[in-house]
Amino acid sequence: MRLATVLTPLSDENLILAAQCGVTNVVHRYPGDDPATLRAAKRRIADFGLNVTVVEGYLPIENIKLGIDDGREIALLKALVRQMAELDIRLLCYNFMSGTDWVRTRLDVPDRGGAKVTAFDLAEADAAVRLGYKPADEDTDELARRLTPAKLWDNLERFLNELLPVAEECGVTLAMHPDDPPLPALLGKPRIMHSVEGFERLVRMVPSPSNAICFCQGTFAAMGVDIPATIRRLGPHIQYVHFRDVRGTAESFAETFHDNGPTDMAAAMRAYREIGFHGPMRPDHVPQMVGEDDGEPGYTMLGRLFAYGYMRGLMHATA
Repeated sequence: MRLATVLTPLSDENLILAAQCGVTNVVHRYPGDDPATLRAAKRRIADFGLNVTVVEGYLPIENIKLGIDDGREIALLKALVRQMAELDIRLLCYNFMSGTDWVRTRLDVPDRGGAKVTAFDLAEADAAVRLGYKPADEDTDELARRLTPAKLWDNLERFLNELLPVAEECGVTLAMHPDDPPLPALLGKPRIMHSVEGFERLVRMVPSPSNAICFCQGTFAAMGVDIPATIRRLGPHIQYVHFRDVRGTAESFAETFHDNGPTDMAAAMRAYREIGFHGPMRPDHVPQMVGEDDGEPGYTMLGRLFAYGYMRGLMHATA
């Protein structure tokens, strides 16, 4: 398996720190429709001894989820997959949360030593609008509310039937991220990727080596499942990992440091070894530590440095 990371900001200092900590793979956000952007980013990141291997986040996919794409979004994603193949970037991570993305209701819950972590409480979900979740415009927000789970599954199947042939031809894998929080509905909008059974349905629906799973450990932990057992259950379909943990349930939880949540992280790492996972694995939603109050909650650098060392230790201990 390969230690990967998102870097926010993607600065020279953060690239140097990641390389010094043993990171090898960098996750890049959607670069837009100009092919020069991703090409330049890959070249720049390579100068630090790192390799871009994943594209994740901010994809042009919302109209596809809603079932109203006029062909523009799927064309942009096909072009992206083809460019990724040209640059030897082999994994595209996406989600199918229509009308939302990952949502938290607090960004400053105190954890160990006063570090700040993000948290979610369904009873306070309306606060998400002002604490990080920005709703779509009124028209598309209403369309998302009118969706049903069956319609979302139909839209997902149509999307996969369109994009997977291109991904297979190009040798690129699509990895689905679970709904975060993993609830059947949120803010009046239905969701479908909130259970282990949903992921089993995903890979059965359009069987393909390019149709895979992003195993976000914290989200699966919020589902209340046994993490090592679920890793074994989903097995070879797991091609990308977000290594994190939460304390609580899907209705109410908080992030934790990687070493003090309820999940047996060493057992999880052993399970990845057992299923033969060799893909990129990155820390996610790290605590915001002293001096980082101006940073993006969950995505600051000091918590990542702690996570890199912890993850490398587990990787070495289970090799």
